[in-house]
Amino acid sequence: MFRRTVVTGSLLIAALALAPQPGSAQPTAQSVADSVQKALGGKEAWDNTRFLHFTFAGRRTHWWDKWTGRYRVEGDTKEKQHYVILENINTKEGTAYLDGKKVEGDKAKEMLENGYGAWVNDTYWLLMPYKIQDPGVNLSYAGEETVDGKTYDKLALSFGKVGLTPGDHYTAYINRDTHLMDRWAYLLESMPKEGPPTAWKWEGWQKYGNIMLAPHRVAVEGDHKLELGDISVPATLPDSVFTSPDPVK
Repeated sequence: MFRRTVVTGSLLIAALALAPQPGSAQPTAQSVADSVQKALGGKEAWDNTRFLHFTFAGRRTHWWDKWTGRYRVEGDTKEKQHYVILENINTKEGTAYLDGKKVEGDKAKEMLENGYGAWVNDTYWLLMPYKIQDPGVNLSYAGEETVDGKTYDKLALSFGKVGLTPGDHYTAYINRDTHLMDRWAYLLESMPKEGPPTAWKWEGWQKYGNIMLAPHRVAVEGDHKLELGDISVPATLPDSVFTSPDPVK
């Protein structure tokens, strides 16, 4: 037997008010992450982007072949020697050079480890919004927050057994209007657990090739700035970029 409930008058109004309305679904980690991916250009655009080039904070310059893992980083040591590291970030094998001379033995191993560490750190500062759905990332919705008159959906990131510092925690502030990340806050595993997280603004979002990137980082507290300079997404790069320590033309 079926029972029909008749709702009339004020009861009907109350029932409608409580019922989910079209377009009013509560955000979830997945829905927010998907909106970020779309705002950045979409998964296909990211997958089809092969080469990335940028300079991190004026300290070192990177070239990366996403498709093969080939990678080049170069800069100057504290002793003013010019280093070039050529390796594959998938295998962590490669060669290292100081002032054009190939380095051997333990020193070469150390330089390759440092090169891989630079890739992990510096690309995360450039590409973190592209990596929020990577394997090993624990993603959860952390509510909304209004900052400087803008509404943000917050995504909390923790990690499984991935990366060099899996104990890090990040919060991504996703602008509800643009669906881009305007800031992040992080508490690294090396920082006191009871301490406040460190927050930076991500500014200057613009299109490079078919993807969106932001070159400017501005600390929320203090006057610190960090620049991701010389960003480019070249369609092609000569093999010599990844095989020769000679200057890139």
